[in-house]
Amino acid sequence: MKKIITALLILCVSAGAGAQTSPNGKIKATAKGDSIKISYRDGGKWQRICSAEVKGISGLTRKSNVNEKYQMLLGKRQMCQAKGVEYQYSLASGGSLILRVYNDGVAFRLMSRASMDFNGEHPVAVSFASATNNWLQKWVDSYEEFFPKNRPTKKGDRWAFPSLFEYGNGVFALLTEADVHKDNAASCLYSTDKKGEFTIVADENVNIPKMSTWKTVLIGNLADVVESTLVTTLSEPCRIDDTSWIEPGVAAWVYWAYNHGSNDFNIIKKYTDMAKVLKLPYVLIDAEWDEFKDGKTVEDAVRYATDNGVKPIIWYNSSVGWINGAPGPKFRLNNADDREKEFAWCEKIGVKGVKIDFFSGDNNLNMKYMIELLESAAKHHLLVNFHGATLPRGWQRTYPNLVSTEGVYGAEWYNNVPTFTDKAAAHNATLPFTRNVVGSMDYTPCAFTDSQHPHITTHAHELALTALYESGIQHLADRPESFLAQPAEVRNYLSELPTAWDETRLLAGYPGEYVVMARRKGSTWYIAGINGTDKDFSAKFSTKNLERLGRDVTVFADGNPWNISKDQSLPNEIEMKPRGGFVIVVK
Repeated sequence: MKKIITALLILCVSAGAGAQTSPNGKIKATAKGDSIKISYRDGGKWQRICSAEVKGISGLTRKSNVNEKYQMLLGKRQMCQAKGVEYQYSLASGGSLILRVYNDGVAFRLMSRASMDFNGEHPVAVSFASATNNWLQKWVDSYEEFFPKNRPTKKGDRWAFPSLFEYGNGVFALLTEADVHKDNAASCLYSTDKKGEFTIVADENVNIPKMSTWKTVLIGNLADVVESTLVTTLSEPCRIDDTSWIEPGVAAWVYWAYNHGSNDFNIIKKYTDMAKVLKLPYVLIDAEWDEFKDGKTVEDAVRYATDNGVKPIIWYNSSVGWINGAPGPKFRLNNADDREKEFAWCEKIGVKGVKIDFFSGDNNLNMKYMIELLESAAKHHLLVNFHGATLPRGWQRTYPNLVSTEGVYGAEWYNNVPTFTDKAAAHNATLPFTRNVVGSMDYTPCAFTDSQHPHITTHAHELALTALYESGIQHLADRPESFLAQPAEVRNYLSELPTAWDETRLLAGYPGEYVVMARRKGSTWYIAGINGTDKDFSAKFSTKNLERLGRDVTVFADGNPWNISKDQSLPNEIEMKPRGGFVIVVK
């Protein structure tokens, strides 16, 4: 892969137990006896963050410095660098513990079959008892749930990654997982009967893997956590030789407005026409394209898109999760021969990507299937968007054709239940600190009209989501007539919107209340903010550390419905309406 820089691992073998601190001296991990203890300090005393139970930790057998630089094709940052120290310990069970301490977090994994059980790996007890607040997501196989603050827990409750914890002095920790291989199952959390204690348990596995996944804790202030790329750092480098065909971008998307798939050729034409007018590179042909009406076929829809310079993406049912009563096409990807035939046909007719939906959780069979889908799709130059699927765990580095993953309670839920209307604003202001930290998130943002259930966020709030949320493919939710009726400044904004970023900075915020994020593409900054509360809110933020700031400033703020202004000065405070927002574009 010509754009990926080979990782550099500098070995410094040592038999002694050196200081287990990060290169910047802020994070410390002590592995001894039956536990790993993790602490943090920023100029003061060491503060306990968490501990993890790993039985029988004995002698330190190896120490090495990690200094890794690599390039991402999409995500929150193009050029990534991670500095840390790796320690390897022998275990009484006969396996090994690999512990890494980075400037922005700690990760550990178990190596060799001797250290794992029949279900893939031993459960690991972790304690966050010293945390004052938490944001936990109830586990469901699609990872579509809210992250409420301090939700009550009881023994046996099941929680999903990532989980966010707050401590005193503005310190936070985000617990998640990285680097799932074909022989791994993904993991989740179960509450114990002790406050702040959980057990990390791997889902069902038919194999005993050679190594576990990386259990990962991002640590620091909110900016340290949000800006961290540790999940991709811990994952394998790119396995695709030629990546020149992988192009992030914005897509027109039919489902939100109709609560239905794409079996009507005339509707697909309408969304394709919108994409052409707004210069969006992609259009998604959603479910049910195997049941086109009026004698048309999906090939007619694909041809119409390509003839108009729009790249088509088409939908598939994974056929391992929701099958009976679910839309199709079904059972076209489940074995290697069928998958090869289908993806070759996609490539031949001009399809540029596939959206694959309705997986069935975190077990090893799903993980293996998803990796095989990514590998097969790459052979045929197809982008992949997983829906109804597990949390991203670093695959976007290994397989950069994975342009996005749902795994989020997103805007499509305005179709399903009335609950989302009142909770969306606070939920939207929580996702930048939780779900979107760990990988591209196909929330399907930006709707100025209503779906089956109304939304009560402002126009500026909705527009802000397009830059606030990172997704390699950003599917716009609203109707073509709504987007095309917006002011010229809004239409131009959507036409120019990047979906892969050179740099990301958190400027201000607190989970569930508000957030202000700055993202840079080339020499243009997009500063997006939203209000997650039901009251007026004044967002204050500093841009003094943003490089290459220009003087061509456009502000999209709350109005009736818009307040759009151009200036040569950059504001550092903006008033937002209840559930409001803003976007500032600085060229």
